[in-house]
Amino acid sequence: MSSTAHHRMLGAAVVHRLPGLRRSPFALERAENGLFLLWLAYMGLLLLASYLLWRAGAWHRLVAADPTFLTVAITLLFFGCSIWAGRRAWVLGQQRQQLDVWIAQGAPSGAGPDWAEEYRHGCSAPGADRGTWMQVLGERAHGPHEMAWWLNGIQLKLGLLGKVIGFSILALQLGDMQSFDASQSSQLLKSLTGGLGIALLTTVTGLTGNILLGLQLMRLDRFADALVADTLASAELHPSSTDTGASHGHRPPGA
Repeated sequence: MSSTAHHRMLGAAVVHRLPGLRRSPFALERAENGLFLLWLAYMGLLLLASYLLWRAGAWHRLVAADPTFLTVAITLLFFGCSIWAGRRAWVLGQQRQQLDVWIAQGAPSGAGPDWAEEYRHGCSAPGADRGTWMQVLGERAHGPHEMAWWLNGIQLKLGLLGKVIGFSILALQLGDMQSFDASQSSQLLKSLTGGLGIALLTTVTGLTGNILLGLQLMRLDRFADALVADTLASAELHPSSTDTGASHGHRPPGA
């Protein structure tokens, strides 16, 4: 159910074509809190890589080489969105567990807000419009992801902004040159590479964050897709106990 606009973003376009990522949830994701545990493992790898980069001094050099601090902003945005993705993975996992309880027992678990039960109860009401409740279910499962995808695109745009700023600095430095003295070539090259470094570092950081966050959001979307599909299928096989025969917006006889 991901919108076409999602796949126009670089992160979504890349992870959408990686092997296995278009599949429905893996067996590990279908286990209890499996999606959240998979996110924890993914973040553990990223934190390990971040620690190794810190030990190598890469973070210090990255900050020192970027006076615009756009790389810092992109990094903070990435980790903030990743924390949100972990929280979202937990919520979707809880909804998956409640749906599995309904499929197995034919009754809601009562453990908390249940999107599947809300859909079944809404569709069973007299005069209910099933299409409207399908939209509500889709909004529950996918609505919060829209902002996350937008922020994922912002990472890429911040990287491109840094690229423009870096080349602008480079152009200004070239414009200020009055003459070229071979004895000052080292100092000249040092000043010129400052703008080029800003352009390259911000672009690489934006692209990396866009791809890594897009990977998380793509799995959330696929998990939500499967959750909605299974909810619709379970509603057909196991209608709500309050079902009075309403379907597709028509009132039952005598209502």
